[in-house]
Amino acid sequence: MGARNSAAATPVLLNVYDLTAANDYLYWLGFGVFHSGIEVHGTEYGFGAHDFPSSGVFEVESKTCPGFVYRRTVWLGTTDMSREEFRSFIEKLAGNYHGNTYHLINKNCNHFTDDVCQSLTGKPIPSWVNRLARVGSVFDCLLPESVQVSPVGRVPTLRQTSDDDLNSIHSPIIEDSDNDEDEAKHLLPAPSSDLHLHSVDVSPKLAKDL
Repeated sequence: MGARNSAAATPVLLNVYDLTAANDYLYWLGFGVFHSGIEVHGTEYGFGAHDFPSSGVFEVESKTCPGFVYRRTVWLGTTDMSREEFRSFIEKLAGNYHGNTYHLINKNCNHFTDDVCQSLTGKPIPSWVNRLARVGSVFDCLLPESVQVSPVGRVPTLRQTSDDDLNSIHSPIIEDSDNDEDEAKHLLPAPSSDLHLHSVDVSPKLAKDL
C-alpha cells in the first residue's frame, strides 16, 4: 500500500523567474525580485494582474512564462491529488485571486504559489522567493502609490473561448531540489508565438492564444 501511494505521488515544483538583471547580484544575498509559478502534473500555474473582477490565475507550459527569465526550479514536495482533483482545487482557489486584486506587496504571484504549496504539502515556499514583499510590507506606507499597486506581471486582455481551446497542457519537470500586441494568457490554458498560456477561471473559463 505504501509503495502504491509512493508511486502515485506527484512532484510539486516551484519555477522561479527573474524580473530584473539585478537578481544576478541580489540572489546571492538572499534577495531579489522574482516571479514564481507552481508546477503540478506537468503544468505550471501562476497569478497575474488585470483590470477585471475575475480570476487572474493562469496556466502555462512549464518554465515558459512569458515576460520573465527562468532562473531555477525548487522541489517543494509531493501530492496524491490526481490531475482532475488538482484542476478542481486550482479552479476553486482561483476564485480568491481575481486579477484586479493583485498587489505587488500584499497579494502577488508568490503569495499565490505559497498558498498552493501550503495546501498541498503543509510547507511554505522558500522565504527568499517573496522576501521583497515581506520587507516592503513593513515600509509600504513609505512607498509611492504607483509602486504599491504596480503589478509584476499582467494577464492580458482575454477573449471568450470554447472547451476545445483548453486542450493544451504539458511539459516536463525537473531540476533543483531545495527548501499591446497579440496579448494572451489563458486564465486556465498559453505565451508568445510558440508558447501557450491559459487562464484558470471559476466559470466561465477564459482563454486566448498569443
